[in-house]
Amino acid sequence: MDKGNKTQILKITKELSGIRADVVLSELLSEHTRSQIKKLIDDNWIILQDRSLKPSTKFEEGDVVRITLPEPEPLDLAPEDLSVELLYEDECIAVVDKPAGMTVHPGAGVKSGTLVNALLFKCKDLAAIGGKIRPGIVHRLDKYTSGVMVVAKNDQAHNSLVEQFKTREVKKKYIAIVEGNVKGDSGVFESQIGRHPTNRIKMSSRAKAGRESVTKWKTLERYGPATLVEVEPRTGRTHQIRVHFSESGHPILADKLYGPKKHNNEVLKSASKLMGRQALHAWELGFKHPLTDEFLQFKAPLPCDMEKTLKYLKQLEG
Repeated sequence: MDKGNKTQILKITKELSGIRADVVLSELLSEHTRSQIKKLIDDNWIILQDRSLKPSTKFEEGDVVRITLPEPEPLDLAPEDLSVELLYEDECIAVVDKPAGMTVHPGAGVKSGTLVNALLFKCKDLAAIGGKIRPGIVHRLDKYTSGVMVVAKNDQAHNSLVEQFKTREVKKKYIAIVEGNVKGDSGVFESQIGRHPTNRIKMSSRAKAGRESVTKWKTLERYGPATLVEVEPRTGRTHQIRVHFSESGHPILADKLYGPKKHNNEVLKSASKLMGRQALHAWELGFKHPLTDEFLQFKAPLPCDMEKTLKYLKQLEG
């Protein structure tokens, strides 16, 4: 295997024993689907130390799994002049305000119109990282979540930022409009989040093999059937904020995946229609500069759709 590929060792605990390998691994490697996990196993990128491994193999306590993830295949990505605001740029990093509706990087069936395509146009030296499927990307936002992101422009910056995210040194704050009148002024959600047991496009705390997920929140304003909250995720699991609020009974407004299919409340129905996408915005990001170690903090102002929705809710309260 290529030495450039990243390898990790996983020791199976008692809680994971007796569960199929493809189920466990699709929970722990949540960015991969179960079919992708199956292919990695079939191609011997994922192996057991002392016995053969198949997708249907049920793990035993103490099993040692060697996981080697291959580098993404290079793509011919075209720079595109897309509407993305550059908040900051130097020789090491770029900080952008990602608009809602834009996918971060190319993937299955998506080769254009992504943040990566926009960055290749705006940052002429970004291709120095390799020009692959995810050049410079060290974290992600959901397609319909807007807000601030940092991108690495060289290997030193990439390694530094990845480590900061891994050790939870990066400070992230979101603004969200959630459904219902949230009880209390602040709180913390803690659960194990993994792939939903029956709906593979969703995440859930009812997963058979989840990962620690911690989300702090505080109430900013109340609007009768809706609440404006500030959210600080301490971990970075897929859909974490959306899952935690949905499972608490207060889904993000207009979240088509985790929210209700229909609203009985006319205010929420109108506000959801006005919003058009989940009312979640990454508004603040803080991290140490990879070169100087200076702590930097950036904010992305609330986008127009959230401003209009908040104005509508405030008018009703008035």
